[in-house]
Amino acid sequence: MTTEITPLIAGNWKMNGTSASLAEIARLAELMAQGEAPRCTVVICPPATLLAQLAGQASAAGIVSGGQDCHTAANGAHTGDISAAMLADAGAQYVIVGHSERRTNHGETDALIQQKASAALSAGLVPIICVGETEAERDAGRAIDVVTTQLSGSVPSGFASVVIAYEPVWAIGTGRTPLASDIAEMHNAIRSHLVARHGVVGSGVRILYGGSMKPSNARDILRIENVNGGLVGGASLLANDFYTIISAV
Repeated sequence: MTTEITPLIAGNWKMNGTSASLAEIARLAELMAQGEAPRCTVVICPPATLLAQLAGQASAAGIVSGGQDCHTAANGAHTGDISAAMLADAGAQYVIVGHSERRTNHGETDALIQQKASAALSAGLVPIICVGETEAERDAGRAIDVVTTQLSGSVPSGFASVVIAYEPVWAIGTGRTPLASDIAEMHNAIRSHLVARHGVVGSGVRILYGGSMKPSNARDILRIENVNGGLVGGASLLANDFYTIISAV
């Protein structure tokens, strides 16, 4: 993990959680208060229905809130969508864009994701831009080409602050993780691409690993060069598991 960059551990609750789930936030706050102060930024991205409640409850514990997606427009006739400004108004400071589930299930393109990231920046949010290859693309030896192409198309130019999350699609929610050497190779390639394309700003971008990060493997993954934190799925739903990952920093 690159030491001069403050790590970020983000929990993506996906389409999970009701008001009862906020008890896990209370438990996480207790654990964070009892233990050593986290050496990272802690972000939780709940469903939009819980965002305002969670933001109010979590902020006192030093937990930051985020959205899971946003529209490219600030407002308008877009039934069922939510804008970055609305997320910010509800207490969000971050927003995930371009998650593989959005790319696959909703046909989102790199160009659309770049527009969403730009909308997030305009609203004062930090976009967490997701990239990652499928198993077929990795088996074909195209993983790095796929990811750097996604970066070229998805990351806005002249950005002030973004986060990149590398999530190998075949590892999300499967319990499978790449070898440490594969993660290191990809994160180093992402860093090199960001520096080549964005200069010194690219050297300070946080690059998260996502894809079945859990208490049992978090410490080893977070030791890898250019891994500046994690985007955590299922393990973020349970306070004890998520706190173990936070503590691994």
